Amino acid sequence: MSRVGRLPISLPKGVQVTIAGQQVKVKGPKGELERKFEPQLEIKQQDDQLTVARSSDDRKVRALHGLTRALLANMVHGVADGYRKTLEIVGVGFRGEVQGRDLVLQVGYSHPVRFEPPQGITLAVEQGNRIIHVDGIDKELVGEVAARIRAIRKPEPYKGTGVRYQGEYVRRKAGKAGKAAAS
Repeated sequence: MSRVGRLPISLPKGVQVTIAGQQVKVKGPKGELERKFEPQLEIKQQDDQLTVARSSDDRKVRALHGLTRALLANMVHGVADGYRKTLEIVGVGFRGEVQGRDLVLQVGYSHPVRFEPPQGITLAVEQGNRIIHVDGIDKELVGEVAARIRAIRKPEPYKGTGVRYQGEYVRRKAGKAGKAAAS
């Protein structure tokens, strides 16, 4: 049996779960999320805990068991506390700012790049326009938006400039001068 799938999900105060067949709706102080799950898995609510049980021991069903439990746990955590990804802008003259809901980045192109976030995502910029916070209740959407912002100007291996996740290590290359000195 799946080690992750077996674990019960405890519901924090203020979080309500509605199960209608395979459709699960989780409502909390931060918002509401809804998702449809596979019919081979049964989601049960007992008191303040959610459990996931599988109908058979099929390979596909076993794989979906842990995934379903993890997705449910992410939904519960999202509506209770929310998720945040932090990005850093590195480079001389590189900066970002929020105009309305949009993020405007100046990251070495001849023009500013405008990024419009999807519904449910809020963007904030701080520390001298160098730190970007991506906030939301859907973990998958927060990660996708952060990856799309990073893709606007990925960290470059020679100088390390660009947009990177906070704490991300960028492996640096020596360049032409380092190559000549090594031989």
